[in-house]
Amino acid sequence: MSIHTEVKRLTVPQLMAYKGQKKIASLTAYIAPIARLLDESQDMILIGDSTAMVGYALPDTLSITIDQMAAHAAAVVRATRRACIIVDMPFGSYQESPEQAFRSAARMMSLSGVAGVKLEGGAVMAPTTQFLVERGVPVLAHVGLMPQHVNTMGGFKAQGLNDAAAERIFQDALAHEKAGAFGVVLEGVAEGLARRITEALSIPTIGIGASPACDGQILVTEDILGLSGDRIPKFAKQFGDAATVIRDAAAQYADSVRDGSFPTLDHCFGVKKNVG
Repeated sequence: MSIHTEVKRLTVPQLMAYKGQKKIASLTAYIAPIARLLDESQDMILIGDSTAMVGYALPDTLSITIDQMAAHAAAVVRATRRACIIVDMPFGSYQESPEQAFRSAARMMSLSGVAGVKLEGGAVMAPTTQFLVERGVPVLAHVGLMPQHVNTMGGFKAQGLNDAAAERIFQDALAHEKAGAFGVVLEGVAEGLARRITEALSIPTIGIGASPACDGQILVTEDILGLSGDRIPKFAKQFGDAATVIRDAAAQYADSVRDGSFPTLDHCFGVKKNVG
C-alpha cells in the first residue's frame, strides 16, 4: 500500500512569518533541472533578471523581456512543489506607471504561475508597490545596488557607504514596507546599514552582499556551483564544483564516442539479445 504525502508550497505570508524566527534561504533558477534540485532545500526561488547575464551571456540585465522571463518562470514553477517562487519584473515593464506595472505583473503571473514579483527602485517606486499589493500582486522590493540602474549608478558598485546615501536607502526600505511589500532585497549595501534596516523593518530583509543580520540570503546559483567563470563576486561563496563534474562527464562522453565504446548495442532499439 502506498502512502501519498502532499507537499504544500510555501506561501508569501509564511515567508513573512519567518521574520525573527527562521532565516530564509533563497537561490536563483531559470531552468527546470536546476529548480527541481533547489526545491528540496530552498524556501524561496527567484527567477532573477540575472537570467539575461547567466543564461544568455548578455552584458547586463536590461534587455530581457517579459515573455522570456515568463517562460523561464513557468518552467521553474512546473519543476517545483514546495518553494515559494518569485520572479523579477524586467526593465521597462513597470517603471512608467503603476498601471503599466499592474498590467505587466498580471501578465507575468498569469503566464507563469509565480507567487509574486520583485521590483527594483527606491521610495519613488513605493506607490507602484502599493498599487500592486492592493490589487493582489505580492511585491518583493529591491533597494541598494540595483542592476537595472547600472547606467545611472555608473556600474555595479556598493551603495550606502556614506551617511547621506545610507539614509536614502534606509528611507527607501521604509517606504516599501509602508507600501505593503512582503520583503526587501538589500543588495550591495554597507553591512551596518543592512543591519539597521533589518532591525527597523517588520518584514523580512533578504541580503546579497549585505549583512549576516539580514532575515535571509540570496545568491545566484551558478556562483555557488562554480559555473560563473573564473571570477566569483566578493559577496558570494562557491559551495560546490559543478563545472569540473560537467567538464569531466562531457570529456568522457566525447572520448567514448571517438573510440567507439559508446553507444553499444545495449543503447539501441530493435536489437534482439541472445538468450541461453
